[in-house]
Amino acid sequence: MDGVSRGVYVFQGNSLVFPAEVSGPAVQKGISPEAAAAFADIKGADSFAIPSLDGSGDIPGIAIPESFKLDSRWKALPLRQVLDLSACGTIDGGPGDTGRLIRSYHISLWRKESRFCGSCGSPNKDADTGELARLCPACGRMEFPRISPAVITIIINDNGEALLAHNKKFAPGVYSLIAGFNEAGESLEATVVRETREEVGIEVKDVRYVRSQPWPFPNSLMLGFAARYAGGTVRPDGVEIEDARWFNRKELPLLPGNGSVSRYLIGLWIEGKIARL
Repeated sequence: MDGVSRGVYVFQGNSLVFPAEVSGPAVQKGISPEAAAAFADIKGADSFAIPSLDGSGDIPGIAIPESFKLDSRWKALPLRQVLDLSACGTIDGGPGDTGRLIRSYHISLWRKESRFCGSCGSPNKDADTGELARLCPACGRMEFPRISPAVITIIINDNGEALLAHNKKFAPGVYSLIAGFNEAGESLEATVVRETREEVGIEVKDVRYVRSQPWPFPNSLMLGFAARYAGGTVRPDGVEIEDARWFNRKELPLLPGNGSVSRYLIGLWIEGKIARL
């Protein structure tokens, strides 16, 4: 088995499969085509190859059924944990092993969800137009990978403190930033204002874009912003947000992993760089 050369990504549900003896950032390099061949033969497996975004060649992938039992030669680790192992500390779109992994996983989920036509229900097939697309042979409907824009915002008050919140879906004790999906007909800046008001009851101003990050859970594009507190009292909505508080740099809760744009934004604030963006 070649667990360290750039190779094939094997997914099982939301996990990446890799040789048991491999650890650290090397798990993001995929496995050799020879080792991957056995996974391609599993009943119900979906094998695919997609073009990379940085000209580094096609990205081969295989999605295997979640019911398949792996033997002791292999491990399966949730992709969120795999991304925490990223050597670069944050996820960049396109280049490098992390970019290839993210792109492959996003497409593997899309292929699973696009097996049937959304218009007539007929089985789709891969389009032969050279595009990354699915084609319905019955009605001709073409479907492309879905990307859902979402904003995530670090909010700073006049004391230089950052608003961090605990979402019900987070692990105990972990706090992150206010985030939410963009609605139809809404600007990204307006999404920042609305989501902040809905989730914690305060107003913000001076909304500024910082950076973006592909986030395939399952098909998001996270757009990172910074904003200033404008008024109101912090009141968690109790639906998504259980707790939200102002934190200073010396007294911080558990934070999200290094492979996320939320941690990147928090890191900028910790380093005192937000005001200079």
